[in-house]
Amino acid sequence: MDTHIVERLADFISDGNMDAEMIHTESEHSAISAAIGASATGVRVFTATASQGLALMHEIMFIASGLRLPIVMAVANRTLSSPINIWNDQQDSISERDSGWIQFYAESSQEALDLTIMAYKIAENHSILLPAMVCIDGYVLSHLYEGVNMPSQKEVDSFLPKFKPYHKLDPDKPITLGPIGFPEHFQLFKQQQQEAMLKSIDIIKKTQNEFYKIFKRKYSLIETYKVKDANTVIVGMGTLCGTARVVVDGLRDIKKKKIGLVKITCFRPFPKNELIKSLKGKNIIVIDRNISLGMEGALASELKSILPNVKGIVTGLGGKDVTKEIIIKAISAKDRSWL
Repeated sequence: MDTHIVERLADFISDGNMDAEMIHTESEHSAISAAIGASATGVRVFTATASQGLALMHEIMFIASGLRLPIVMAVANRTLSSPINIWNDQQDSISERDSGWIQFYAESSQEALDLTIMAYKIAENHSILLPAMVCIDGYVLSHLYEGVNMPSQKEVDSFLPKFKPYHKLDPDKPITLGPIGFPEHFQLFKQQQQEAMLKSIDIIKKTQNEFYKIFKRKYSLIETYKVKDANTVIVGMGTLCGTARVVVDGLRDIKKKKIGLVKITCFRPFPKNELIKSLKGKNIIVIDRNISLGMEGALASELKSILPNVKGIVTGLGGKDVTKEIIIKAISAKDRSWL
């Protein structure tokens, strides 16, 4: 899934169009470890992965966040085995929601590009310094081609300044990264990460506004569609939102039902206040492409913690298509239904 991304980057480098060095490693565990080492020396770092590869990174994901290294990674969302399955759902990245990485979910190729550019500016902000992942639905985005507005290098440079690391490994100015954290100190580090994650809400908003001024494409933590007068609102992430938007239009035009849609672009930090403001008083139908076995979909659980009248639907696992018909069924299905 992520192979296309790094192969194209390799082309850019070999053709002299990108001043970068590509490090070849034997596994994803090694890849994220190399990314940490590179970032710690004060350079801008990118990597990409998917599915079992992201799971293999799990141990090191917490280290990247704990060291406060602003690595950016693309995740081509793909399910986790077993049984063996190479198709799309969001189980892989949702399983890393507690690792301290900012998480964005793209609906389109344009969003994937734009969110990656913004992710660097957000992650590298000296009041944040957390790694970020941009999640793109595997196959649906990673293996299909669609036109995008490709910004020029001059435009990107005007938006994203040169990387100025807050701290880096330097023989002339020795520092220690990742020493032992004794019990009386460890929790303080976690508090600092939590504060940075919560603070990033405002930095993300500011960055999205700055992006709009230059590129004229508007982004927000959540995107609402025909929600204001809606009685019932569908909530989801990623490419299923495009299908849901068509369903909303159809039910409004043909059935005269007041249906709306909320697309969550930023899952970590969780946009609690924005969701409460948009969804208060609504009947909420959450469509999750993941399952926390023994409970329900992760997005449904989180919304139930802040709002009433939330119904969780699990579907689209292992690449199952989330069709218009399934979304329509979700509206009348019972809570915790599988469709």
